[in-house]
Amino acid sequence: MAMMMKAAVFVEPGRIELDDKPIPDIGPNDALIRVTTTTICGTDIHILKGEYPVAKGLTVGHEPVGIIEKLGSNVQGYREGQRVIAGAICPSFTSYACQDQCCAQDGGSHSHGYKPMGGWRFGNSIDGAQAEYLRVPDAQANLSPVPDGLTDEQVLMCPDIMSTGFAGAESANIRIGDTVAVFAQGPIGLCATAGAKLRGASRIIVVDGIDERLQMARQMGADITLDFRKVDVVAEILKLTGGRGVDASIEALGLQSTFEAALRVLKPGGTLSSLGVYSTDLRIPLDAFCAGLGDHKIVTSLCPGGKERMRRLMDVIASGRVDLGPMVTHRYPLEKIVEAYDLFSHQRDGVLKVAIQAI
Repeated sequence: MAMMMKAAVFVEPGRIELDDKPIPDIGPNDALIRVTTTTICGTDIHILKGEYPVAKGLTVGHEPVGIIEKLGSNVQGYREGQRVIAGAICPSFTSYACQDQCCAQDGGSHSHGYKPMGGWRFGNSIDGAQAEYLRVPDAQANLSPVPDGLTDEQVLMCPDIMSTGFAGAESANIRIGDTVAVFAQGPIGLCATAGAKLRGASRIIVVDGIDERLQMARQMGADITLDFRKVDVVAEILKLTGGRGVDASIEALGLQSTFEAALRVLKPGGTLSSLGVYSTDLRIPLDAFCAGLGDHKIVTSLCPGGKERMRRLMDVIASGRVDLGPMVTHRYPLEKIVEAYDLFSHQRDGVLKVAIQAI
């Protein structure tokens, strides 16, 4: 096996470049996977822009589909050559946070065991998935075999955006018959829309300003699509609900304007489920917050990880309940990942998700 590989590396704000790096060594609890397909996430764009800090020289990316190349001596129940995915969040499942059912905030072996976003290691605290090879830590807990008959692109959404979007719907406490508003229909928001439908929402109202995304939202289960360029969406949603407000609102972008609108359309006692990655302080308007007396719940979620979460998501895909294949709008080889970043970061050509093919 060659000793070097191609990898997309963070150089400085504004620059992610393809470089040569050594193929990772693995320890007894790790696995080495040969990445066959990966993708670019909105969080990677925050890294590219310098809005989320990572170490210079880090391989970015956190959405791997691949084939097991090598297994650590302690990893049982897998075989080399097996197709697998690993979640974007790959917790140890041994820390205090993990045993407190808060795996995404895994603080590892630290004395108190909690670290904000600590379960997100790929492309954050360790080298990530936009490369020919990837070291998966705590592989026994994080590798999930891909069922026969599912393509790379069908399961490409499972490691992050499907898990995150569904978590937004799960955290929103959606009940059968609820009315739900989802703000922003990028990949995460589209998955939140699909998740809201699976949770039993009877009316799903989505908001975006891009026609292709509003059209895709209908495929994912939206009943009403609102273009914020054309209507006052807060007034329209309140009108649609007879002034009552929605049972749950999901914010999937990370802006003050969308967060505030999600709060303004929420009924007293409703849940605002926030999925956005925010890069400035948030302000909560007094009237929408009912002076703190509205029995509102504001809850944030980070993508749940682990092999059982991945298994469940792939079962949803295999059952045909949700088809996320249409969200892959563009394909690039790994050699052209810098071009793919340029397309994705500027949101050109109706892009939703880009499949990066590493072989």
